[in-house]
Amino acid sequence: MGFFLWRWQSIKEKQLALADRLMEKTQTPSRKSHWKTPLKLLFTVKTGSKPSETVKGKLSLGARIIQGGPKENTFKQIFDMEEGEQLLKASQCHLSTTAGPIAGLLFISNQKVAFCSERSISVVSPTGKVIGTAPYKVLIPIKKIKGANRSENVKNKAEKYIEIATGDGFEFWFMGFIQYEKAFNNLQKALSLIS
Repeated sequence: MGFFLWRWQSIKEKQLALADRLMEKTQTPSRKSHWKTPLKLLFTVKTGSKPSETVKGKLSLGARIIQGGPKENTFKQIFDMEEGEQLLKASQCHLSTTAGPIAGLLFISNQKVAFCSERSISVVSPTGKVIGTAPYKVLIPIKKIKGANRSENVKNKAEKYIEIATGDGFEFWFMGFIQYEKAFNNLQKALSLIS
């Protein structure tokens, strides 16, 4: 697996060809689906600025989930759950920012969509001095969401995005999902509960 991971990231122009060859080598449908998750996972590792940093972040996030229990407990610890609120889906993904993608967890509940970064970011004063670190968090009440759209990179169909637009004019772009369809379907389900 180590060689495969290195090869995947070092030859970017041959990524799709490599994925196709791997899919062709497996004859049965059950074996083909076996390859889908590792290929999607490798795309998420590729999305980070440095593969080693991304893998470290994924491991630290995994450790946080193991310590806190199920993802619902992690959601409760990071964001307050209201009475009657149910977590529909928690997905590892990246939030697109002007500074680049930030890896983390996207939580979709019946009352809000929330994102928390895997690693803390530096908080800098206007003078440029680092005054501390904090996780990057986004919380969007479902009632404030005007719409959610799916999108994909025209040049690379494997790169899929979810755009969330709010009534007050903000847009949030999420990408690098391992289970893109499930995340989008749960977001649509949460939005349908409000309307």
